[in-house]
Amino acid sequence: MFAGTIDAWLLWKLTGGQVFATEPSNASRTMLFDLGTGDWSDELCALLRVPRACLPEIRPSAGDFGQVAATGWPVTGILGDQQAALFGQGCFDAGEAKCTYGTGAFLLMNCGTRIPAPGKGILGTVAWRLGETTTYALEGSVLVSGALIQWLGEGLGLFDSLADVENLARSVEDAGELVIVPAFAGLGTPHWDPEARGLMIGITRGTGPGQIARAALQAMALQVREVQLAMEETMGSRFSNLRVDGGAAANDLLLEIQASLCGIEVHRPANLEATAVGAFRMAMLGAKEAATPAELAPMTTEDSVFPPGDHDVEGLWERWCEAVQRSRGWANPAR
Repeated sequence: MFAGTIDAWLLWKLTGGQVFATEPSNASRTMLFDLGTGDWSDELCALLRVPRACLPEIRPSAGDFGQVAATGWPVTGILGDQQAALFGQGCFDAGEAKCTYGTGAFLLMNCGTRIPAPGKGILGTVAWRLGETTTYALEGSVLVSGALIQWLGEGLGLFDSLADVENLARSVEDAGELVIVPAFAGLGTPHWDPEARGLMIGITRGTGPGQIARAALQAMALQVREVQLAMEETMGSRFSNLRVDGGAAANDLLLEIQASLCGIEVHRPANLEATAVGAFRMAMLGAKEAATPAELAPMTTEDSVFPPGDHDVEGLWERWCEAVQRSRGWANPAR
């Protein structure tokens, strides 16, 4: 009997049952991996009653993973989703960070070769392993990001396509006092509160689709700001900039708001599919096309840079913090 992650299953199928293996960034998401030893944990396997013998072999992220049975093509790299985006964005040095905006949003910071201490709702994880050297990362998760825009469009019919949301949001100067907390599935980092519920607060007679669209973009950026603050507190240092990718990163207004809230430059590459790029670049290392990550060609030479602007971030942040407390108190007013 075998049990493993989806990458191990795919590799098993691709190689015709010849290789059953994974790598540390995926293994570290199973609750069975020991960050200290870099291997499966006997203690956790016993606690969760998972026979260690059924788990896949753990190999470095770049290297020999066998050959595709149907074609003979070599498999030379495997990497977890968000870690691949970090690698694809070229965040090879400690302190460099990226945020991927998808259905949710995920912010990862490279922490170098030392295991990071967990902080305020922040997860320590493996970024990748090259040879015998393991690179670690801190990660924060926003549960609802682009899904909020999808709900406003498909659920409430405020616009016909996701591309329309920026024009609608720019049709007004600001969102007024409107704040949206998209806690459709509770709140992630740094709260980790499954009982929190979504809300809109600050609605007036003048609130219209434009204000709602703008407040939605602000909600996406505000949640990332919460993760940034928790991560900086954990690391004891500030971000120098933030690299972004994912479908929602195509929205210029979102990134303008994000830069102002975070107080740093936001860098967007021309290619927003950083996860695919990162997996490809890891495979290039495994195929010996480069000796080190630094020798890989840059992901893109056409970054768009969004500097902090003049958005009213102080007042917005205060309203956000109050709205989050109300969101978290919905199921338990005693909070």
